[in-house]
Amino acid sequence: MKKKSNDLVIYLLFVLGVFSLLFLIFNGGEKKSIKYYQIIDYFKNDQVYGYDLKLGSGDLSLVIKEKQEKTEKVLYEEPDAKLMFAKPDVVLTQQKLFLLDLCRSQISSIYRDFESNKLVINKVVTPAVFRRINYKLPNIEIFLFDIKDYVKEHNTKFPEQTIRIDYKRTTTSMGILLQFLFNSILPIVVLIIGWVFISKYVSKGSMHDIGGFKSKAIRYMDKGPKVTFEDVAALLEEKAELQDVLEFLKNPNKFDEIGARIPTGILMVGPPGTGKTLLAKALAGEADVPFFFISGSAFVEMFVGVGASRVRDLFEQAKKNSPCIVFIDEIDAVGKRRDGESFGGNDERNQTLNQLLVEMDGFTKNSGIIVIAATNMADSLDKALLRPGRFDRQVYVGYPDIKGREEILKVHARDKAIAPDVDFETVAKATIGFTGADLAGLMNEAALIAAKNGKKAIRSEDIDTAAIKVMVGTEKKSKIVTEENKRSTAYHESGHAICAYYCENYDDVNMVSIIPTGPAGGFTLSMPKEDDMYKTDKAMFESIVVSMGGRVAEKLMLDEVSTGASADMRSATLEARKMVTIYGFSDELGNVVYDNSALGISGYLDPLSHAEEVRAKIDSQIKKIMDRAYDKAVEILIKHKDKLEKLTKYLLEHEKIDAVGFEQMMKAN
Repeated sequence: MKKKSNDLVIYLLFVLGVFSLLFLIFNGGEKKSIKYYQIIDYFKNDQVYGYDLKLGSGDLSLVIKEKQEKTEKVLYEEPDAKLMFAKPDVVLTQQKLFLLDLCRSQISSIYRDFESNKLVINKVVTPAVFRRINYKLPNIEIFLFDIKDYVKEHNTKFPEQTIRIDYKRTTTSMGILLQFLFNSILPIVVLIIGWVFISKYVSKGSMHDIGGFKSKAIRYMDKGPKVTFEDVAALLEEKAELQDVLEFLKNPNKFDEIGARIPTGILMVGPPGTGKTLLAKALAGEADVPFFFISGSAFVEMFVGVGASRVRDLFEQAKKNSPCIVFIDEIDAVGKRRDGESFGGNDERNQTLNQLLVEMDGFTKNSGIIVIAATNMADSLDKALLRPGRFDRQVYVGYPDIKGREEILKVHARDKAIAPDVDFETVAKATIGFTGADLAGLMNEAALIAAKNGKKAIRSEDIDTAAIKVMVGTEKKSKIVTEENKRSTAYHESGHAICAYYCENYDDVNMVSIIPTGPAGGFTLSMPKEDDMYKTDKAMFESIVVSMGGRVAEKLMLDEVSTGASADMRSATLEARKMVTIYGFSDELGNVVYDNSALGISGYLDPLSHAEEVRAKIDSQIKKIMDRAYDKAVEILIKHKDKLEKLTKYLLEHEKIDAVGFEQMMKAN
């Protein structure tokens, strides 16, 4: 089918080329704006130098003379008296010749140059310029009759410059026949062949290939290194869910005997980078049945009906290769909730979704086809898509725990040279919140850093540097920072670190730096103590206290604040808003969710579409939490002002401090 589509494209290009060639052959001689009367005027005005005329085709090539006026400056010096007395005949002869040439010329101006005492004469010179004009005569006999008198008159007037004429006969009877064939018969033959060719496509039901209606699904081919379940670390339960599918495909009688029905659809849900697509690749590597994969965005097009046609074509391919697996990545691109905003539900996305619903579980069953999809926006999917019979099972692929991160790190270290000082358990503890993709990027970044520094293996310090680069950004040690800004940054980051140390529920400080990194002038890096599934109200409040610590330290020690705390203020305000509107941590507003987006309400509603009184209370509670956090930060930093000064002084000298050095400084008297 693909070959036929390519043949059709080549054929259409061929037809276009033939017509373009015919146009150039038979219309190339005509000029844009030359008229017949202008050609005759050239003969009438004695501008024609010569012409070539093809008697068969009427193609005229005319060479004309055009006059271009320009001014030429002539200097005339009056004869010296001594020379006039010595050689009078020579001087008079020169004067006569000069005056004779002057009389024949057209003078534009005459003046005397007093500095050189010479006469300056500007005379007009009109040299002839030749130009060629091509023209196709409508009638050769009329043309020859019209120019006959003008040519004769010109040749009589200028016998030394007669018009040069060259007649050519290029077209024979065979040429006339060929011209007729090219002009009349060939276009008709080409159109007939094209009509027969297209009719053959329509009769075979393949016309949808021409307009791009064919599915873009790709059948997985076992080329290169194959990904298996052994390459997927930390996802034991998730792999078990997919292994059920593999076992059914390999031994369906085992399930049929007990009356079990394998799920027709499995939806993998989870944050980006947690391994949903990797699981699908591993399933493709393990499966002994055809495996088709496609992106959800490949269904959606500007033209209505294209997406639905591609869905039909995808399932037609799957039926021909049954039993098989169809994997749709990022299904939210095509399966979003139908909210009724489109008129009559006839837009392209809704039609595509409707066709997908019918194919998965409609009037006819698609036995032997298992659909697996992945998304990180399960809340936005249409309910009809999630019901049993379509996606019977949902598999949540979440963030890996400490043991899972260690296994993932070991998988990505298989093809890398690792030094003995690298402890993957320690790295796993320091990378809480990292996804599998983040850990893969971390190990690759560490390898790049080690190679850049000329090392033969990745050391622990390379992984630490890579972690900072991934989480914060690249250090800009070459950036020039004024002493005033450096001092302000040191107090700011010290305020964050000390507030973090004395907040019981906050993460441990891992590093403090005043080296410009990424978009920030410095950073305080904290690592969670353990994998927490939930956050308490105290932990969220203390995170706001730590965010306020930088601004409070600037105010206490420098008696001024800077814009460096803008990002801290945004994160603190967002955390306080979540406490009030989502998690119900406000005593005055009670255990009510006020954020409509958290309730899954979409459409034209404002995220906070409540009465003015409720909005005022929400703003009041947010400000109350922010003020409490600010006061708490002031209390901590005043109580431990000596350590604030000590840490600031150390940072100004050394620019950064690690977890061990910070812990020792805080515990010292």
